[in-house]
Amino acid sequence: MTWLQRHRLRSFLRNSAWLPPLAGLLAALLTNRLMWWADRLLGWQARVGVEGSRIVLTALASSMLTFIVFLFSILLLAVQLASAQLTPRIIATFFRNRILKVSLAILVFVFTFDLALLVRIDGTVPRLSVWLAMYSSVAAIGVFLYMIDKVGKTLRPVSILTAIGRQGHDVIEEVYPDPVTAVPSSAGPPAGDRPRTVANSLPGVVLAFDPVGLSALARRADSLIEVVPQVGDFIAPGDPLFRLYGHGKIEDRELQQAIAIGPERTMEQDPAFAFRIIVDIAAKALSPAINDPTTAVLAIDQLHHLLRSASLRDLDTGRVRDETGRLRLVYRTPDWDDLVALAVTEIRHYGKDSIQIARRLRAMLESLIPAVPEGRAVRLREELDLLHRTVERNFPDVEDRTRAGRADSLGIGGAP
Repeated sequence: MTWLQRHRLRSFLRNSAWLPPLAGLLAALLTNRLMWWADRLLGWQARVGVEGSRIVLTALASSMLTFIVFLFSILLLAVQLASAQLTPRIIATFFRNRILKVSLAILVFVFTFDLALLVRIDGTVPRLSVWLAMYSSVAAIGVFLYMIDKVGKTLRPVSILTAIGRQGHDVIEEVYPDPVTAVPSSAGPPAGDRPRTVANSLPGVVLAFDPVGLSALARRADSLIEVVPQVGDFIAPGDPLFRLYGHGKIEDRELQQAIAIGPERTMEQDPAFAFRIIVDIAAKALSPAINDPTTAVLAIDQLHHLLRSASLRDLDTGRVRDETGRLRLVYRTPDWDDLVALAVTEIRHYGKDSIQIARRLRAMLESLIPAVPEGRAVRLREELDLLHRTVERNFPDVEDRTRAGRADSLGIGGAP
């Protein structure tokens, strides 16, 4: 199995919301057979009538089916409302929720088991199976209440922003594994060589690639591979996908099996996408239709966390060397300027009339400047100067300018 096939399989298993309920259905059928075997082996019979058992199981099965349909309808409506208020890019994150998947699997299990047991009841009523049907139906109510509580809380802006910030922090540590150093990285691809270009064949967004596999290919062919697009870039058919330096022979198909292209960005190897989602939520909150600057302040909290995490990492262009120290793979990653501009520019623009946003942005920048290396503090001071000019331009009253010019970790109401 190639890296691309493994990547597609992992993505399918992680993003498919219908697989756990299907597993619950199959588990219910298997459990029904095991209970049938156990009831026959033990010979236990329930002290209830056959018709009464059928009526109760029919009611339980029909109620559970109505329960599942109602639950799906409510969840889809809740997701649509949350995505409309925050950003549509949270939908994929919602359907990867493990609690949601496990809960749906349990509900489908109970419905299928009740239905299978109903078909099996003939002249006698098996005790173990009836007990399991009754108690599992009661347990399903508890699972439903727990899921509503947990999933409902995950749709709050602070929960969504915190989850995205946590994922973004993990991706930053994975994409930028080395701590920041003052030693500049060596040069990239050789300038004098004429590379062979491998063109893209499918339109879409670069989701991820296999740095280990590509560097191994380059080592076997004694070549250097350059990944032209950055993860998260959209590429059209015919756009350059790879450049090969050296005289080694590498098949185009081998290279194309080491990169994943899809319809929508993911956070798998794209740290900038976490910034993008958080900034989109802040921009939507600052729109005149919603006008919720407090949600934007919560977004700035997570951007503050991500920038501090990225400031301690080596953000230079990715380079992979073999055991002899020879450069084998080169790829681009977002640098410090990219991340700072993404985190600050749009929020400063859309929140230019909000004292709360100006104060929280200033608090973030003033907190980061002494904590980052001096070379990166220059970019933060530039953003701080732009913020100062934005405040001067948009607040004509002296009192408002004074208030907007103060740093506040809560926007308004926090300690200066």
